[in-house]
Amino acid sequence: MKVLVIGAGNMGLTYAEGMAKSPYLNRRNLMIHDVSTEKMLELSEFPHFDTYNNLEDCLPQADAVFIAVKPYHSEELFEKMKDKVNNDQIFISLMAGITIDSIQENLGIKKVVRAMPNLPAKVGLGMTSFTEAKEISRIELLMVRNLLDTTGEAIHVENERFINASTGISGSGPAYVFYFMQSMMEAALKMGFTTNDSKVLVAQTFEGAVKLFNESDLSPNSWMERVASKGGTTRAALDSMEDNNVKELIKEAAYAAFDRATELGK
Repeated sequence: MKVLVIGAGNMGLTYAEGMAKSPYLNRRNLMIHDVSTEKMLELSEFPHFDTYNNLEDCLPQADAVFIAVKPYHSEELFEKMKDKVNNDQIFISLMAGITIDSIQENLGIKKVVRAMPNLPAKVGLGMTSFTEAKEISRIELLMVRNLLDTTGEAIHVENERFINASTGISGSGPAYVFYFMQSMMEAALKMGFTTNDSKVLVAQTFEGAVKLFNESDLSPNSWMERVASKGGTTRAALDSMEDNNVKELIKEAAYAAFDRATELGK
């Protein structure tokens, strides 16, 4: 299988590296294209990449094409691609808000998978949701899933509404976690801890809590009840969050991302 990644930014390069190190390419190098000559020159030093400055040199020979550019670059990119593609190729979009119908119409092709990745893919702990056009076969969908799994975990969702919804949960979600971490680090600094100690305190706390959650069947509420005793310090913190409506504000933030992803699709 010949795989091409268009766009060597954070997400494109993350998927390119994950797939290039997997067995699914049958020892073929992964093809990667970007408009930046400097970026292509840099990546040409990697033995598992074949880099291309011109789409005509790589796009026609690809079996699977990952599109990993910013959504606002999609129209210009599609214009450059449409006379170099064919209906046997599978196109996997990592672009937020760009619908399957839009990709099919602009490229004149049928086989499209739309995926929503997130930033932890950079460390092999990504979460990608994906859905497909009706023209994608079950075998082709399994192949795409195997490629997506090279950066973490992938879940198949029923339709594009769930792609937009997962944007609000997993796609944008790491930023919510970083927001919470930043707030806790600032609190630690205010209490007198050093910057390094503040980082360690917060990072280890998050890592430990996630590990506890993943290795048990307990819900987050159950874990909170285990940590918080009546009249204790944790209960005081949780009561403060409840009094300030933090839970509802977090839900509203997730829906804001979901709504924006839906708007982009229009």
